[in-house]
Amino acid sequence: MTTFLNILLYLQIAMCAACLYRIVRGPTIPDRMVGIDIFGILVVGICGIISVLTDKAFILDIGIAWVILSFIGTLTLAKYLSGKKLNE
Repeated sequence: MTTFLNILLYLQIAMCAACLYRIVRGPTIPDRMVGIDIFGILVVGICGIISVLTDKAFILDIGIAWVILSFIGTLTLAKYLSGKKLNE
C-alpha cells in the first residue's frame, strides 16, 4: 500500500510541474486561471496522500485552507477579468 501511495505522490508532483508550465506559458489569461485551479486541486491531493502516509491529520487542514484560498482567488480573478470592481 505504501509503495502505491508513493507512486501516486510522485505522479501528482509531476502533474503539478505540468500545471506550472501551463501557468507560466499559458497563451491566455483563462488558460492560466484553469492551470492555477488544477494546481490547487493537485496540492490538496498531495496533502491527502501525505496525511495518509504519515498518519498526521493536521495536513488535511492545510489542504482545506488551500481549497478555500484557491476558491476565493478564482472568484476574485473572474470578477477582475469581467471588468467589474471587486465591491460590485
